[in-house]
Amino acid sequence: MINDAKLYALIRAPRVSEKTARLQEVSNQYAFEVSTDATKADIKYAVEKLFDVKVEAVNVVNVKGKNKAFRNRQGRRGDWRKAYVKLADGQSIDVMNAKA
Repeated sequence: MINDAKLYALIRAPRVSEKTARLQEVSNQYAFEVSTDATKADIKYAVEKLFDVKVEAVNVVNVKGKNKAFRNRQGRRGDWRKAYVKLADGQSIDVMNAKA
């Protein structure tokens, strides 16, 4: 299987916002920033191993980077990938004190 270092590289960080807090309360979904080459199966396996929970579904979104200007120089933020993970009923992740 996959070693711990690869799991942590796959799941980069939890995404915490008003929208994700509402998703946690209403539908038991959590959002994570993940590696751009991660598959749904990889994400499911990594979340189950890292947080010891049962994952029901994984939805993935590719987020395009924004064009930004800094001191009259044009630049572009990088593209990234976000995963919405739905957990089984009665399970939760403490994203504020998460290891990932």
